[in-house]
Amino acid sequence: MKKIIIFCLWLGGYSYGHAQTISILDEETDQPLEWVAILSKNPNVFAHTNAEGQADISAFKDAAQVEIRLNGYKAVVISFYELQQQNFRLKLSPSPIVLNQLVISANRWSQPTQDVPIRVSTISPKDVALQNPQTAADLLGISGEVFIQKSQQGGGSPMIRGFATNRLLYAVDGVRMNTAIFRSGNIQNVISLDALAIEHTEVLFGPGSVIYGSDAIGGVMSFQTLTPQLSLNDQVYLKGKALARYSSANQEKTVHFDINLGWKQWSLLTSFSSNDFEHLRMGRNGPDEYLRPRYVQTMDGVDVQVNNEDPHIQNPSAYSQVNLMQKIRFRPHQNWDFQYGFHYSTTSNYARYDRHLRFRNDLPRSAEWNYGPQVWMMNHLQVNHQGNQLLYDQMSLRLAHQYFEESRIDRNFNDSERRTRLEKVNAYSLNLDFSQNVGDKLLFFYGLEGVWNDVNSSGTDEDIQEKTSQQGPARYPNSEWASWAAYLMMQYKISEKFLLQAGLRYNQFDLSADFTNNLDFYPFPESEASLHQGALIGSLGWVYQATDSWTIGLNLATGFRSPNVDDIGKFFDSEPGSVIVPNPGLDAEKAYNLDLNLAKIFGKRLKIDLSAYYTWLDDALVRRDFSLNGQDSIVYDGTLSRVQALQNAAIARVYGIQAGLELKLPGGFGFATRFNYQKGEEELDDGSTSPLRHATPWYGVARLSYSHKGLDLQLYAMYSGRRKFEDLPLEEQGKPEIYAVDDQGNPYSPGWYTLNIKVLYQLNATFSVSTGIENLTDQRYRPYSSGIVAPGRNLIMALKAGF
Repeated sequence: MKKIIIFCLWLGGYSYGHAQTISILDEETDQPLEWVAILSKNPNVFAHTNAEGQADISAFKDAAQVEIRLNGYKAVVISFYELQQQNFRLKLSPSPIVLNQLVISANRWSQPTQDVPIRVSTISPKDVALQNPQTAADLLGISGEVFIQKSQQGGGSPMIRGFATNRLLYAVDGVRMNTAIFRSGNIQNVISLDALAIEHTEVLFGPGSVIYGSDAIGGVMSFQTLTPQLSLNDQVYLKGKALARYSSANQEKTVHFDINLGWKQWSLLTSFSSNDFEHLRMGRNGPDEYLRPRYVQTMDGVDVQVNNEDPHIQNPSAYSQVNLMQKIRFRPHQNWDFQYGFHYSTTSNYARYDRHLRFRNDLPRSAEWNYGPQVWMMNHLQVNHQGNQLLYDQMSLRLAHQYFEESRIDRNFNDSERRTRLEKVNAYSLNLDFSQNVGDKLLFFYGLEGVWNDVNSSGTDEDIQEKTSQQGPARYPNSEWASWAAYLMMQYKISEKFLLQAGLRYNQFDLSADFTNNLDFYPFPESEASLHQGALIGSLGWVYQATDSWTIGLNLATGFRSPNVDDIGKFFDSEPGSVIVPNPGLDAEKAYNLDLNLAKIFGKRLKIDLSAYYTWLDDALVRRDFSLNGQDSIVYDGTLSRVQALQNAAIARVYGIQAGLELKLPGGFGFATRFNYQKGEEELDDGSTSPLRHATPWYGVARLSYSHKGLDLQLYAMYSGRRKFEDLPLEEQGKPEIYAVDDQGNPYSPGWYTLNIKVLYQLNATFSVSTGIENLTDQRYRPYSSGIVAPGRNLIMALKAGF
């Protein structure tokens, strides 16, 4: 043990005895620049600056080309020797428009967008500070490129390019968040992430299955949480911030703090957030069908409808949440970096608001319909090594354990039986990723992945009057789901203007399900089921950069989604009169996608970008009529219900465009806009087609901004198109409670817009204040497919102290 300690101390002494610290400043203000990316291909290393604009670049020694990039500034390419001649001090000049920035999600390693044939959108900490999103779902929505559906206030289900839920993948610090019970219905797992503890967010559009595996069909949402920072000198590096925020539409009360203690080799980072949201108030100008005139209360054991004093208040929708994160970093040598992260999130019970809008025989169908506390915990160890090795230049090992807990609690109106369905998932994962340069033109990314999920599902039926309880049916069979994969991606720089990228992945997935926890309740023909399948997928991309201001990307990719426990084993009331039953005989969905991405800078102040895409989904898992033991209908929760199951029974198509314009005007003004259009359809049993459920109406955002010294101001409009009754998917036509009513008495989704203003002002080196008013005209609108009405006019006030 003594020898090990001495060896570690020697490593630390070697590393920091020869450390070289660079300082990067703004050329106009001489202020230090944080999150400046510093990278080199030979040696293949990466670093970024801290809040003092400093970074250790000892690993870059002898590099002929060091790229230094920060969005909003002109990129600099310089040699290590030249930096040394400048005493490792560099100033960056602001640039009105930049074409390229660094992204990580495309292949798990930092790369400029000019080397990536697919579209990747980034959301910066500055965007988050100005916009003040309440949840991580709202954070994604501020991009203007991700549509957010909400069934309740405690929710947020992203929709990207016609896909959603388990056809999108979440990655947290590079770890897959999707589990074996991610469902096809709307999900709210993303709110487990703390929007105030995220330092960088990227959205990768289109299939990302070569790198990320199953589920990454429509896109990948990659969240990088706060990274512990080390000290670059003999002083302790102490940094942190505290924030308090209030919002009027739901009486939000949020407090947050994070603190970083850094030494030369060790660093500790702690983050904590507490959120409390009251019932959400809707706007005053819009469809009357959205109003909430009555709600259910239980008085002396009897459920009654009571008049809502203010029908604009969506009762019940209140909830609260707590997030905690603790990270530890150890860097014994400039080439080795160890990071351990602990994440914990829990919510209160919260009502699924749309289920409280359903009626049966002119009475509310539900007296209670709540999600129990949504718990997410992750333990994550990441080991990074960089250096010119025989097999790699950079290596990253990620070991993670995640625990998920969620439940559904419902009780029919004036029924004494309360049903609770509880799911617990332990998810284990291993990712081993490498990158290696071969010469100046060839770059390889390759790796291995192993994922194993253990699903435990149980049910309890409680008589609230007799105060007795007994075992009830479970939502899922007790199951195990595993995935094993290897991938290889190659980039070849044909010339200074042409780059070719190709990737290949083989994925084996296995599932075993034990239905014995439900045999006493449902007559399944078999007590066990298993699934053993594989998938081979690939991608081929091409980038042409004609000049520094003009680039074209073309990408052909395949993706897949393996059946999970939710697909094969769920027993669930999907809508009145229909019930979903298990179906173990499923195959993987397969996607084929073509992307064309263009970006052009005109002069020095105007940038236009356009992405066009077409995706074909084969063997799509869709709900179709089914039979259970020869019966096409069964009694479920006291109702004769048509039997349905997920089946590989359709093909689906979606195509569309994403367009953007960015204009820098004189005097600190700027204008930016994003527009999204998509059209999707899926095949029905009779060969006809229906609109694809998660293909949203056209939507977008337009922003007019002003920035001067410590002031950032933004006036913007968000909007979405209408979806007529005949354009609603058949599934949505059966949910009249969440839609407005047209002239023919049919449900439809009206178009909407909001006008908003946000202000962020840095009072001094310590304090900043941000405020704003959302939905200035107090519109009453419900985003397409959402169960809860969006906030009405909303005043936001936040005070932040940084040290």
